[in-house]
Amino acid sequence: MTQYIEKKYVQKNSIEKRDYQVNLANQAIKENCIVVLPTGLGKTAIALNVIAEYLAKGTGGALFLAPTRVLVHQHYEFLKANLTLDDISLITGEDPIQKRTKLWSNSVICATPEITKNDLDRQIVSPEQFNLVVFDEVHRTVGDYAYSGIAERFENSSARLIGLTATLPSEKEKATEILTRLRISSIAERTEDSPDVKPYIQETNTEWIYVELPPELKSIQTLLKLALDERYDTLRKNGIRLAEQKSLSALLRIRMFVLNQNRRSAKPLFTAIRIHYALNILEAHGISPFLKFCDRARKKKGAGVKELFEVDPNFTRAVHLAKEAQSRGIEHSKIPKLKEILESVPGKALIFTSYRDSVDLIFNKLTEMGVSAGILIGKAGETGLKQKEQIEAVQKFRDGIFQVLVATRVGEEGLDIAEVNQVIFYDNVPSSIRFIQRRGRTGRKDTGKLVVLIAKNTIDERYYWIGKRKMLAAKSMGDKMTKVLEKNQGIEPEKTGLDAFL
Repeated sequence: MTQYIEKKYVQKNSIEKRDYQVNLANQAIKENCIVVLPTGLGKTAIALNVIAEYLAKGTGGALFLAPTRVLVHQHYEFLKANLTLDDISLITGEDPIQKRTKLWSNSVICATPEITKNDLDRQIVSPEQFNLVVFDEVHRTVGDYAYSGIAERFENSSARLIGLTATLPSEKEKATEILTRLRISSIAERTEDSPDVKPYIQETNTEWIYVELPPELKSIQTLLKLALDERYDTLRKNGIRLAEQKSLSALLRIRMFVLNQNRRSAKPLFTAIRIHYALNILEAHGISPFLKFCDRARKKKGAGVKELFEVDPNFTRAVHLAKEAQSRGIEHSKIPKLKEILESVPGKALIFTSYRDSVDLIFNKLTEMGVSAGILIGKAGETGLKQKEQIEAVQKFRDGIFQVLVATRVGEEGLDIAEVNQVIFYDNVPSSIRFIQRRGRTGRKDTGKLVVLIAKNTIDERYYWIGKRKMLAAKSMGDKMTKVLEKNQGIEPEKTGLDAFL
C-alpha cells in the first residue's frame, strides 16, 4: 500500500513517501546542505518537504530558485499542485517591476536568479523576508553567475540555504567554491547504487555512434587547420609557450597575459581563437552553422578579422568551399543518421545540441523528413523563445504533438517529461554535469536509451575523452567534499571495517 507524506501545508495523498527523500529532506532541514541525487528521483519533492517544514515555523517565506524560466515554471506548477497555500508566486524577468513588487510579498516564491539578484539590489525584496532559500541546479553557483550574488546578499541572514543537483562539479576548486559561497555544512548524497534508491532506478542503455565527415567537410577541415597552424607558429615565435596539441581552452587562458605583457601576439591569438571556434562548429555541427558563425564573426570589429576573411588564402578558400557545398545540399553526416536513429526507437526523443544554429538546421531537416518536431531554446536579447513559447513547446512535446524536441542547454536542466524514450546528443559536451543532465531526461518511467553521435577525428572525439575523465572525477566529489567539511568542522570521520579496531 502506497504511503504519502503527511505534513502541514502538503496536500493529502499527493506526494509518495520514499525513505531516501525523507532522510535527505531531514538533513537539509537541520543545516545548510547540498542534496546530490540522480535525475528523475524527486529532488523537487525533497525541496517541497523542506519548504513545508520551514513554512510551519512561521518565521518567513521560502524562495525557490531555478536557472531557466521553463524550469521555474515547472517548479511553480508542482508546488501549486502539492501545497495547500494560495500565495505562491512565479517571478521572472518578463514581469514588470510593479507586478514583481506585489508578488515578492507572497509566502512561497519561484524565481529566476538574475531577476532575484537585481530586485535584492533594488531593495524591492529583502533577505529578511525568507527563512529558506533553495538553489536548484546548485552546481551553477560559481564565478559571476547570479546564484553567487544572491548567496552574498544572504551572507548575514539566518535563512536556511539548500542546494539541489544531480552531480557536483568534477573540479575540486569549483565544488569548494559552491560550499564556501553557500556556507554549506554537509552533503546529503545518494547514488544509483544506494540501496534505498535502487528500487526506483530505471536503466538507460547508451550507444556511441561514429560517423565519417563527408569529403567536402574534410577538405574544409584541412584548410582551417592550415590557417590555425600559421597562427600557432607566429605565437611560438613571439615567445608564447604552447603544447603540441592545439587547444582552444589553452588559448583562452592566455588572453590576459597577451594583452598585458605580449601585445604583438594579440592579433594572431584572437585570430587563432576565431579559427578554433569555426573549426569546432564545422566538425561537430556542419556547413550551415559554420557559415552562420563566419557571417557573424565577419561583422565584428577586432584584431585580424579583415585579414582572416579577405586575405588569408586558407580561410577564404574554406569559406568558398563551404558555400559551394551548401548550394549542393551537403551538410553534416549526422543529419541522415538522425532519421535512422529515430526510426529504431519508437516514441518521443530529445535531441540536444550546444549551438543554436544547429537547432534550426536539425529542425528544418527533420521537418523535411516528415518528423513532427519542436524547438526549445532560451531567450537572448531579441532572439530565442519567450517564456510562454518555451512552456508551450514543452507542453506540446508532453502531449505528443511533437515526436521530437530539439533543445539547447535550456532543456538539459530539470526538464521533467516522463515519457522520453531516447535522448540523442548531436554534439559531445566536455562537462560531466551537462552529460549527466542530458542523459537524465530519459529512463524516467521505463528503460531509456541514450545515443551519442561522434564525428571521427574531430572535436567530438576529444570532448568524449575529456567528458569520461570528468565523469570519473565527479563520482567521488561528494565524498571528497564531505571530508573537507568534516576537517573544517573538526569532525573525526567514522571508522569502518578494520579501521575501527586500529
